[in-house]
Amino acid sequence: MNMEFIRRFLPLYVEGAKITFFLGMAGILGALILGFLVALVRRQKVPVLNQIAGIYVEISRNTPLLIQLFFLYFGLPKVGIVMSSEVCAVVGLIFLGGSYMAESFRAGLDAVDPNQEEAALSVGLSRAQVFRYVILPQAISVAMPSFHGNVIFLLKETSVFSAVALADLMYVAKDLIGLYYETDEALLLLVISYLILLLPITFLMKYLERRLRHGQHGTRAAA
Repeated sequence: MNMEFIRRFLPLYVEGAKITFFLGMAGILGALILGFLVALVRRQKVPVLNQIAGIYVEISRNTPLLIQLFFLYFGLPKVGIVMSSEVCAVVGLIFLGGSYMAESFRAGLDAVDPNQEEAALSVGLSRAQVFRYVILPQAISVAMPSFHGNVIFLLKETSVFSAVALADLMYVAKDLIGLYYETDEALLLLVISYLILLLPITFLMKYLERRLRHGQHGTRAAA
C-alpha cells in the first residue's frame, strides 16, 4: 500500500466528496419536491394530468441516469439549450429521483385509511387541514423506509456525474488510476469516501424512521 500516494492525493478526494455531496443533496431535495407534486397530481386522478405524470414516472424509472445526463449535456445543446455540468447533474438527478419519490409518496398516501379523512372532515376541518395534519404525517411515516432507500440510491447514482466532466469522487479516482496506475490505493480512497458520505445519512434516516414510528404509535394510543 502506497501511503505516500494516499497522503498526497487525499485532498483531491475531499474536494470530490464536497461536489458529490452538495450536488447530490440539491438533486435529492429537488426530487422530493417534484415527487410530492407528481404524487398529488396522481392522487387527484385528473385524466390528462394523471396520464402525463404516469408517462413521466415510467420514462424516468426505466432509463439510466447516465443516458439522461448524456441527453441533457450533449443532446439539448443541439436545440440551443446549454447547461453547465453542475446544473446538468442536478437536473438529471431530480428527473430520475422525482419518479421514485413520487411512488414513495403515493404509497404512503394510499396507506392512510380513508375513514380518517371522513372523520376529520366531520369535526369541521377543511380538506387542506385534513391533508396537512392528518393524512400527510401518516403518509410520510409509512413512506420513510422507502425515502431512505431512495436517498441512498440517488447518492450512489452520483457516481456517473463524471460523465459530464464533473470532478466528483469517481472522476478523481479514474483520473488518478489513469495517471499513476495506483489502482488499489485510488479505489480504497474511493470506497472510504463513499462510506463517510453514506453511513451518517443512513444512521440519520434510521433515527428519523424510529422517531416517526414511535410518534405514530403514540398518536394511535392516545386516540
